Parts: sequence; structure tokens; C-alpha cells
Amino acid sequence: MIFQPHLIVLDLDGTLLTDRQTISPKTKEVLLRAQAEGHYVMIATGRPYRASDPYYRELGLTTPIVNFNGAYVHNPRNNRFKEQHTPIDLSIVRDVVDSVNRYDYENIIAEIKDDVYLHADNDKSLDIFTMGKPTIVKGDLNLSLPASPTTLLIQAEEQHVASIRSHLSSVHAEVIDQRRWGAPFHIIEIVRNGLHKAVGLSLVAQHLNIPRERIIAFGDEDNDLEMIDFAGVGVAMGNGIDQLKNIANEITASNNEDGIARVLQERLKL
Repeated sequence: MIFQPHLIVLDLDGTLLTDRQTISPKTKEVLLRAQAEGHYVMIATGRPYRASDPYYRELGLTTPIVNFNGAYVHNPRNNRFKEQHTPIDLSIVRDVVDSVNRYDYENIIAEIKDDVYLHADNDKSLDIFTMGKPTIVKGDLNLSLPASPTTLLIQAEEQHVASIRSHLSSVHAEVIDQRRWGAPFHIIEIVRNGLHKAVGLSLVAQHLNIPRERIIAFGDEDNDLEMIDFAGVGVAMGNGIDQLKNIANEITASNNEDGIARVLQERLKL
């Protein structure tokens, strides 16, 4: 029987990572074994690369990585894979910043790949965005942004998130896509319209010559919906949202219970 490699796609938060932000020993062991047997393992996350790199290195990956929910796709180990960077047009970002200023929010954060721009001088925002030691610039985004950003994030108290999202949907829906981060972060993430993890995953699968039926993808949140739907085997974590579980091919144990390892051991006979 001819060996057919699979592409294993991992969301980070709430999926690969336990609630302590670590990869469990069992899940790590299974993923390393999968790679040793010739399968591909990749990460697809809403995080920037700088906040994904420790886990990419821990798993010894050499595959392309999808960051910012598909807005940035590159291979940190091999520049023969053509980098794909799809930012939001700067004029649209300025319109969004101006229109959101009438709402209650804590900060608006723009990221250009691994550089961070904070609209307000609010140290509450810094904890989330300093991983990987990025360059941080503070000041009015309409003045400080030097180029179109990869992503725009609106940080607000939980009770204000719904009204801001409703406004974005009614005013800017044709030019942006928005997602809500899971707890404990009350953040609305904005990328260019039409972008999601499945866009990046499709590019990587084509590059590796892996058909959709041999893609096994794992996720837990609404930014995983398109990816789980795209994959031949879309797996929702036990801690995932109901909307994701409803479209998944399979539901596994939670991120704290080696849900990834269980599926891979069974499906790939590891």
C-alpha cells in the first residue's frame, strides 16, 4: 500500500495549547511521531508570527504557517514558499478608526506583521501584545501608521463589544471581516474582506500537493469555521463553540485532555 501523507492543521489557543498555554507532553509526542512517519504538521492561528514562533520551534516544524487568520502566510524555514501578505487598505483603517471613536473602547491596535501600533497610551493593552518583543509605537493611528496594517484590533469592555460589532457590520461589512476573540480577551479582530484561515490553508495544501481529503484540521472558535469546513476531516475540540461542533466531521476531547492526540492516534494509527 502506497503511503499517503496527511496535512495536520492546528489552531493554537484553545486547541493545541492547554489553558496554561503549553503543549501537553502526550500531544507533542504524537505530533512528533506523525512528522517522523512522513505527515505534515502546520499551525493556522489568529496570532502574529512572533507569538506563534515558540510553538513552531517546539514542534520542530518546517512547514508554512498561517498567521492573522490568513492575512499573513509564510515559511520561516524556507523562502522558496512565496510569502502572502494581504493587509487592510490604510484608507479603510482610517475610516474604521474615525467611526469607532464615538464608542466606548479601551484601545485600537494595528499590527503590521510583527510591529504593533497602539492608538491610545493604555498599558492594559500591552500584556497581550508584547510576546515576541515587537516594536511598539504609541499614538493616533491616523498619524502613526506608516503602511496598510495586517490586522486591526479593537479592545473594549465586554458590555460594549456587541454594539461596536453591530456598527462595523452595518457600516464597513463590504471591506472588512471581523471576528471576536474568545475569553479572557474582549477583542474584535478585523482583517481584509474575504480572508480567513482556509484561504491560507488552501495555499499551503497546494504547495505541499495534499488534497483536501487528506487534511485533518483542529479548532475551537469562530475563526476556525472556514478551516474546519474546508478540511477533509474537520475536528472541533470538546471546549469549542457549538457553531463549530455543528459543522465539524468529528468532536474530540478538550484542549486540556489531549483531544488532538486522540484523533491522530486513531486516524493515522500512530
